[in-house]
Amino acid sequence: MKTIIKATNLELTLRLKRAIDEKIGVLDKLMSYITTPITAYVEVALETRHHQKGEIYYAEANIKILGEIIRVEARADNIFKAISAVRDELQALLKKYKKKQIAKREKAARALKEKSVLG
Repeated sequence: MKTIIKATNLELTLRLKRAIDEKIGVLDKLMSYITTPITAYVEVALETRHHQKGEIYYAEANIKILGEIIRVEARADNIFKAISAVRDELQALLKKYKKKQIAKREKAARALKEKSVLG
C-alpha cells in the first residue's frame, strides 16, 4: 500500500512519518485479497486558534479501494494517540468491508448455481 502523508501546522518529522507508515502499513494485510494498487492518504494536523486549553491534534485517513473511499478521522491531545485511533477505526471498517465483499461474492455464486440448476 502506498501512503501519502500531509502535515498541516505541524512539522513532519522522521519519527512521525515512521509511526504513520508502521500503523497504517499494517492494514495492508487486511487487503491482501485486492490485486489493484491501494493508496492511503493520511493528514496529520495541529488544530489551533479555537481551543482555550492545550493542543489538539487531528489525524485523518482516506483509503481508496475499488472505487470506494473509506474515511476515518480522530482527534487527541497527542498526535500518536490520534494516529492509533485512526488505525483502530480503519481496521474495523476494513474488516467490515471485507466481510461485505465476501457476502456479495457468495450471493452471486449462489444465484449463478441456482440459475444453472433450474435452467
